[in-house]
Amino acid sequence: MIKETAIKLFQDQRVRVHWNDEQEKWYFSIIDVIGVLTESSNPRKYWSVLKTRLKQEGSEVATNCSRLKLIASDGKMRLTDIADTEQLLRLIQSIPSPKAEPFKVWLAKVGYERIEETEDPEKAFDRAMETYLKKGYSEKWINQRLKSIEVRKELTDEWDLRGVKKGLEYAILTDEITKAWAGLSVKDYKKLKDLKKENLRDNMTNLELVLNMLAEATTSEISKKKEPKTFDQNKTIAKMGGTIAGNTRKEIESKTGENIVTSKNAKRLKSKNDSNRLEE
Repeated sequence: MIKETAIKLFQDQRVRVHWNDEQEKWYFSIIDVIGVLTESSNPRKYWSVLKTRLKQEGSEVATNCSRLKLIASDGKMRLTDIADTEQLLRLIQSIPSPKAEPFKVWLAKVGYERIEETEDPEKAFDRAMETYLKKGYSEKWINQRLKSIEVRKELTDEWDLRGVKKGLEYAILTDEITKAWAGLSVKDYKKLKDLKKENLRDNMTNLELVLNMLAEATTSEISKKKEPKTFDQNKTIAKMGGTIAGNTRKEIESKTGENIVTSKNAKRLKSKNDSNRLEE
């Protein structure tokens, strides 16, 4: 496991964080967050009381939180209770504090939106369009990105039909497709673009997105024809679909003399000083 530690600002106060490269997760010091939100003179005691209350309520959040050595105020590495993003948001819901209220309002809004999207999936696309526009993406790129979501959904529906399990098996097959068309695993591709938790597809150029869609759409079509019965057969098909897109990538690169898979990420591609904008 590659460990990275950092100090991040949280409402002008310091919260210790840790990035787990293997799990691709941020972890936060619980007592630091409690100290910021409650302004308690003794956040450790506050956390101890909160843990007891949560356990009495039947919540497993406190039980599932891990411990990790982080730099303490005295400069020494000391074991500290940490929480990932999901766990932290759940804990914030249990903190009666004005500073925690904006998080609670946001969580309620997100929950309501997800319920709406279940009843009317088109709303998810509308919200996605709005979010990407706010982030500075061009409409041309956004339309391509939304199409890629549709293609991905068709592929995962096909995987579900073939008995592929969500989570690890999805990730393995996605990795096979990506390695076959891009020449890199998903993890190495993200490293190339200097990404951590960010979505890889959100940091692709139009051409990268097109080739990724070609790989996934081709995998879907081959799977429909071959009707794989085992996970290994699904892996073989994933590699087939990715290879077809990979051959297309190599042919384009031979004609243009330029690499399609690059280190450019969304931040760089949206920069005014970068001639290769995402919308191109």
